[in-house]
Amino acid sequence: MMRKRLAKAGLYASIAALMGAWSMLPVSASEGTTSGTASGGMSTVGYLIFMVLLFAVMYFILIRPQKKKDKEAKAMQNSLQVGDEIVTIGGIVGMVVQVQEDTVVVETTGNRNKIRLKTWAIQENVTMSENAKREQEAKLAAAKARKEGKKQDKADVTDKPEDGKEMLKD
Repeated sequence: MMRKRLAKAGLYASIAALMGAWSMLPVSASEGTTSGTASGGMSTVGYLIFMVLLFAVMYFILIRPQKKKDKEAKAMQNSLQVGDEIVTIGGIVGMVVQVQEDTVVVETTGNRNKIRLKTWAIQENVTMSENAKREQEAKLAAAKARKEGKKQDKADVTDKPEDGKEMLKD
């Protein structure tokens, strides 16, 4: 969802940059013939600046995130181990039985059918994502426990009288 919003923002920024650069072209052509090279040179520099900005926006919004995603997918595919549950690009779900250099043997059903797949065809390592999810939940639980412990300590300190003596009740 966020990726789509960023892509739309990048597209709108690119369109705005192109429209700005395009609107400067007729001005530079008409001014360049009458007033000399000074104003014509400025519009050319403006056009180049818009083109550089357009490329920068396209790089940071579209190209860079895709490279990051490809790098993560390659790392996941290279870290496959026997016993991992995977999902392929085609939707085949199975358990890794054997890992070779560029192929993986996957057991797919209760009948122990085996399929040999290229590593680039693996979309998701379910086991790795479940382990990461469990670790995340454990960290959140530990942080929550620490926060509750601090609240409890703070409550214990405020319940005690300042001079350390017990208050007498009538």
